[in-house]
Amino acid sequence: MATWDDVRRLVAELPETAEGTSHGTMAWKVKGKLMVWERPLRAADHAALGDAAPDGEILGAAVGDEGVKHALIADRPDVYFTTPHFDGYAAVLVRLDAIRGDELEELITEAWLVKAPKRMAAAFLTDRDG
Repeated sequence: MATWDDVRRLVAELPETAEGTSHGTMAWKVKGKLMVWERPLRAADHAALGDAAPDGEILGAAVGDEGVKHALIADRPDVYFTTPHFDGYAAVLVRLDAIRGDELEELITEAWLVKAPKRMAAAFLTDRDG
């Protein structure tokens, strides 16, 4: 079970990140671009999801494109989901209490790679992969 402390720690390990808020909730950015954020469900989300609306903490994360979002949801519907609010956007919602630590690390790193400047992302991958 992941926690907000895990999110903070994993984001802090990535270059040029900052913690702040977005719409009154916790948010993390790379060079000013939103990459992961706290995303409580709203009334419209509950109405759209009905009984499938999860309880617990929800993390929003940028992904490469909608294909990636839909693949994550199809592969792990117990962890990943979306709402109509995010239709057309490359972002996925995550049940924080259901994601494994290694999976959270990969998700946050991928969100960082999507939002980081291209040269910074390339340098990071070169350094990481040796």
